[in-house]
Amino acid sequence: MDKDVVPGIPNGWYAVAWGSDLAPGEVRRIYYFEEEMVLFRTRTGRARVLSAFCPHLGAHLAEGGRVVGESIRCPFHAWQYDGANGKCVEIPYCERIPTNARVRAWEVVERNGMIFVWHHAEQKPSDWEVPEIAQFSDPEWSEARTFEIEVPIHMQDMAENNLDPVHFEVVHTSPKVPETEIEFAEDGRFMHAVSYSEEETPFGTFKMSLLRDSWCLGMSSVESSGIPGVGLYMFSSTSPIDRHNTVSRWAMTATRNRVDTAGEDWFKGITSGVDDDLRIWGNKIHRPNPVFCEADKLLVEFRRWVQQFYSEPVN
Repeated sequence: MDKDVVPGIPNGWYAVAWGSDLAPGEVRRIYYFEEEMVLFRTRTGRARVLSAFCPHLGAHLAEGGRVVGESIRCPFHAWQYDGANGKCVEIPYCERIPTNARVRAWEVVERNGMIFVWHHAEQKPSDWEVPEIAQFSDPEWSEARTFEIEVPIHMQDMAENNLDPVHFEVVHTSPKVPETEIEFAEDGRFMHAVSYSEEETPFGTFKMSLLRDSWCLGMSSVESSGIPGVGLYMFSSTSPIDRHNTVSRWAMTATRNRVDTAGEDWFKGITSGVDDDLRIWGNKIHRPNPVFCEADKLLVEFRRWVQQFYSEPVN
């Protein structure tokens, strides 16, 4: 595939790990946004991300590096880099530290059980915050069930499923194409979509609403409502490894009163449904200028909406 026809890496907050997977003092090598990075948790519990290669002689900080307090120590000559700003704070055999002895420190926030990193193609600072999802701290909701999948596709093609109601009938064998509405808020960055359907469940037949919120191209939620007294919710971060590979992390929860029944059915349904998409995702190409038909109005809106997350035009 010609790399030039595939969009670049969109700007935004992206999860690079589950928070529970990183213990204090642990160091991990990660690769996102076509960048080698080192992820570590300091002794006070802060998750930090730095660009990977030591400016001294180029050692990879994750390959043998170790946490020292709030910094990481290079495995080659023991130079230490502060996790918050990337500056070298100690050279054990030299009193004077060169002014340009530093690595890039990426903006990090830990929220909703995930560790997020801010990516911007022009290295501009973040201008919005990762939302705090109330369901994950509400005692009336179950502990989150997690799911993770890596797909050989640009993240935009994966995200387009959200605004492609026809594929639900063709790929996922839905009885009919769901009626879907979208609206925008917060200067157009935030998108809300809702689809309506009638579904048969073990508890009866209900008029259901599927609500999807998107804070950027890679961060969204899905909430299913319609069964009286039952809440079903999923928060996801879909993160670009590079232009051709994507990893998506989902955290799912349900109200405790029905987590053993409706909740488990929904968790299974929403995760198994992705299997229907995998063959298509893994073998399609990105069309920067697709041939749309009149039924593709939502996809046209989506393509227009995503433009704002790229530093360079995608079409």
